[in-house]
Amino acid sequence: METTSTQQNTVIKAIVLDIEGTTCPVTFVSQTLFPFARRQLSQTICSENRPSNVTAAIEEAIAEWKNDRDPKSKALLLRASNQNQPTSEDIIHYFDHLIQHDRKSTALKELQGIIWEQGYAAGELQSPLYGDVIPALNAWTQQGITLAVYSSGSVKAQQLLYAHTTDGDITNRFSQWFDTRTGPKLNADSYRTISQAIGLKPASILFVSDHPRECDAAAEAGMETRFCLREGNPFSDGGDHQMIHNLGEIKL
Repeated sequence: METTSTQQNTVIKAIVLDIEGTTCPVTFVSQTLFPFARRQLSQTICSENRPSNVTAAIEEAIAEWKNDRDPKSKALLLRASNQNQPTSEDIIHYFDHLIQHDRKSTALKELQGIIWEQGYAAGELQSPLYGDVIPALNAWTQQGITLAVYSSGSVKAQQLLYAHTTDGDITNRFSQWFDTRTGPKLNADSYRTISQAIGLKPASILFVSDHPRECDAAAEAGMETRFCLREGNPFSDGGDHQMIHNLGEIKL
């Protein structure tokens, strides 16, 4: 089956791209970004001169924690010295729990983005892109196609990654950015929200991701899809979604 879309003759006017495993190797995120943030987490939270955006992320994390139904999260909160206002040490334990279990916490993503910003600014981080990415982005831009990003990482983290690539700052290629504040990536309503924000019918939008269930959700919302299979990606079966191995294979 070539594609899940029932609107195969519809002209694509916008392309929404995932990041990890689609435009950037999964290893950069898992082996570089995440370990860097985890190493800096305690120092960032416990700093005496903590910036306001860090404090805001911590307050958001506390609110998430109080509503977290996970038994381990509840147990951690019960052990906190003050459940209404957990200490910095308590917060670190909670963040460690989220990281260990790969929980999609908006507050954690925000804090990671802040830490990564410091790393990029210091020259300690630089993001690699697949070789086909920039030529594809340039070609689509020349065709007048709207380009957007939808990733589980915060918008801040997305923009930092694309502002500090090995090929320079390419943030100007994208006109819109979406993260989990838009909604879960496995939920079709999230893609409907993105369609509304872009101002196009879903059938005029192509979503590209390395995650088959994300493609399922986008297709359910009415978008065209491509399943991106790169070396080292965790998913190899794209189901009914048309498979590509690089962005240059996308024919509009």
